Amino acid sequence: MSPLIFGACTTNTHANNVDVSVVVIGRNEGPRLQRCFASIRQAQWGVLRHDIWYVDSRSTDDSLALAQAQGVQTLVLSEGFMCAAKARNLGWQTASGEFILFLDGDTELHPGFINCAMKAMDNTSLCAVWGHRRESNPGQSLYTRVLDLDWIYPPGMTPYFGGDVLVRRSALVQVGGFDPTLNAGEEPELCARLRARSWKILHIDEPMTRHDLAVRSFKAYARRCYRSGIAYAEVSHRMRSVGDSLWQHEARRDMIHGLLYVTAPLLLLLAFLSHVMAGLLFCCLGAAVLLRSAWRCRDRADGNMGLALQYALHSHVQKIPAFFGQLAWKRAHARAQRLALVDYKE
Repeated sequence: MSPLIFGACTTNTHANNVDVSVVVIGRNEGPRLQRCFASIRQAQWGVLRHDIWYVDSRSTDDSLALAQAQGVQTLVLSEGFMCAAKARNLGWQTASGEFILFLDGDTELHPGFINCAMKAMDNTSLCAVWGHRRESNPGQSLYTRVLDLDWIYPPGMTPYFGGDVLVRRSALVQVGGFDPTLNAGEEPELCARLRARSWKILHIDEPMTRHDLAVRSFKAYARRCYRSGIAYAEVSHRMRSVGDSLWQHEARRDMIHGLLYVTAPLLLLLAFLSHVMAGLLFCCLGAAVLLRSAWRCRDRADGNMGLALQYALHSHVQKIPAFFGQLAWKRAHARAQRLALVDYKE
């Protein structure tokens, strides 16, 4: 099967004979992509008619060949700047399903999610339904272990969803899909426009996907946090311009905390130079803040205080590269420049 190659998004012209189109996006996912397709085929589809589309962002490995070998319909972003928003738009606008199940190529779909999500979609006020994403191998590294806890969200109505989600096609059509100018944070930005049209988003208390983060080094971890900072800065700027509160508090908090942590070594040195007790008090204050964070996230770590302490440390350390990510976006925005895509996977 030859891939369809597109440089821009196209408009769907297929007859609507599919209930759910699964749109998988990826770049250089290799074996992870193979596991993703296998999980889709093993899901409990019942009477639901579905098809599978893979949108490749010009992989340099055998990802595209793997998809074609499995009989998946393939598309390729052929030109210009690559980003997840462009890939997802190309996928859903080419596919024909009444509902679009978006998946990242490094995830595995839980067998029962699609039926639970489709039942929830009987509520016609919902534009999107998502479930729990967790890491497939949290023991992969210290970084994966703590980042796995970042995926924990309470069920119920939510202001936004992530990369894995079931979305109503009519809602995507109404708002024009994802914003292809965003490097990251395209999902919450889309959700803000959907909410502005009175659509609702539901997070159900059901497993949805297993994810292979593949973060095994501090360099990869820092780049991921740096990219998050870029997303916070850009999306919060967009939201502020339209009067939406999404990510406003988080972006300001990360800037303030990041600046504090970057200057902390100098402040600690000045404290010790002024008086040894002042330096010791500064250290005690830092330890108290860390312990307080660990206590507050103990439920997220299922009562494992060792893991809670690691997660607390992550929650503070991540703000340093995120701070520099925000600074990079602000500088590029002031110069009317576009930042290159930040890929953290090794």
